[in-house]
Amino acid sequence: MRAHSLRHLTAATTCPWFLKCRSSSCVAASLSFTQHPEQEQDQTKPNMANNNSNDGNSKPSSYFPKRGQELELVCESLAFKGKGVCKVADTGFVVLCDRALPGEKLIGRITRKKDNYAEATKLKTISPHLDSVDAPCEYASYCGGCKTQNLSYEAQLRAKEQPVLELIMHVGKFSDKDPEVFSIMKSIVPCDIQFHYRNKMEFSFGSKTWLPKESFQEIRDHKENYALRLHAPGFFDKVLNVEKCLLQSEPADMVLAAVQDNWRDPQLGLSPYDVHSNVGYLKHLMLRTGRDVKTGLPELMVNFVTSSYKPELLEPLVEKISSVPDVVSIMNNVNTSVGNTSVGEEEHTLYGKSTITEILRGLTFEISANSFFQTNTHQAEVLYKLIEDCAGLRGDGSEIVLDLFCGTGTIGLTLARRAKHVYGYEVVPQAVSDSCRNAKLNGISNATFVQGDLNKISENFGNDFPKPDIVISDPNRPGMHMKLIKFLLKLKAPRIVYVSCNPATCARDLDYLCHGVLLPLLKSLGWTVITGSEEVGHHRYIYTLGWCDFKALCLTLVSFITAMEENFVLHLWLMRFTSLYF
Repeated sequence: MRAHSLRHLTAATTCPWFLKCRSSSCVAASLSFTQHPEQEQDQTKPNMANNNSNDGNSKPSSYFPKRGQELELVCESLAFKGKGVCKVADTGFVVLCDRALPGEKLIGRITRKKDNYAEATKLKTISPHLDSVDAPCEYASYCGGCKTQNLSYEAQLRAKEQPVLELIMHVGKFSDKDPEVFSIMKSIVPCDIQFHYRNKMEFSFGSKTWLPKESFQEIRDHKENYALRLHAPGFFDKVLNVEKCLLQSEPADMVLAAVQDNWRDPQLGLSPYDVHSNVGYLKHLMLRTGRDVKTGLPELMVNFVTSSYKPELLEPLVEKISSVPDVVSIMNNVNTSVGNTSVGEEEHTLYGKSTITEILRGLTFEISANSFFQTNTHQAEVLYKLIEDCAGLRGDGSEIVLDLFCGTGTIGLTLARRAKHVYGYEVVPQAVSDSCRNAKLNGISNATFVQGDLNKISENFGNDFPKPDIVISDPNRPGMHMKLIKFLLKLKAPRIVYVSCNPATCARDLDYLCHGVLLPLLKSLGWTVITGSEEVGHHRYIYTLGWCDFKALCLTLVSFITAMEENFVLHLWLMRFTSLYF
């Protein structure tokens, strides 16, 4: 054990934030690293499946359920993607069951069988969970979105911590037996907005309306009407018809209702796109909500994604929708490719302006039809404040910020006000253009945005910018490439803030960054991890921020975990490495 491990430091040597976390539960790991960032392995499966004594052929064939078999199950927890982690009542075999809730006893039908676990669909409840509530959404029982609305919000908070904890322990290799790492999981902080928070929703047009069976949570074909709605759970070609959605803003619901009331009119000649025959006109309806900078009132953008450019077909619909309050933009994205993607090759303005605006951390951002922007503006404010806190900018305008996977530049631009210069890198050309436009819109001249693929960096990467004081890395779900991880560790920037949208790859990358398997230097450091959580409503992404100070031998990690729309909740998970001064 190192002489300077945090376990041997007094409370006075740690940051004040740590003192607030002393009452939280601890976790931490010294297991050898086995994962590789280039491997896309599904780490969200319940680890308890591997802990059962069902390996090899030591169990009788009756131990392993068969596809189509109906079994009595007991749900113990929720997996990260929202399925209930259940066990067969008489054998203990692990089954992931859709819409099963912790504490519930149910009958499930096996739909898929793996080596160490199976998947099932819930047929009926034998005894409900103890925290049962009436779902506020009438479509909750069969929609592909919010699966746990009939679980009380407090119970959701408790249920969502466990999958994250397991990923950190089993994938990140943190445990309480590691003398180098000290971890604390803070309690979840509830969010004050649980409905009508999404500023972007995508609905699909379908040639058939799919309805739930009364007896099972399955889908059957109903051929009488066209449909406009979210996809049915587990299907790319089946659409459930609804009139409103509790996730989006109320003005957006008014637009959805107006489209629903008019688009099926035979006189309009509008046909939905069929993904099997590749015939039809209407593919998607995208609704985006922003705010007018001067008045603060909502601004709505309506975007029709079509298979061809025929504005005359949309004219009657545009006339009706433009009369809906707060609609300031109606766009037409044209996607001629085979398939049902929602991003268009062409963009045409049918009514009003081509962008809407949103205010975030005191900055104004213009949002186009295809712009990336945080779908929960309220919680993005919380996330970006945490990033700013972890970055620890002195505010004297002397520090360089490197913003990797910068998207439309929202994070970098919020930090630019306290930095000397921000250098952002992003692979999507349109996002880079949006970043430059938003910088100009806010009068920010100390930010440079460059288009480039960070998964294919060369040996001379880093020669185009001065050595940064702070690095922000916000990769997509696969996490950071090995080349980039090596670059960051060799760069030795005083602080690294790592933002992730996937808790599995987050935990994997934390293993690299915290257990020092790449550079001998890291093996000589003592690490301290403090984790915490915050809740919001109905989202599905995880944001992890890590701050590593090589000079002061300190690392801060903050994970803003927006846990699954299906699970009706977001987490904010805060991890901070406290300073170790020698």
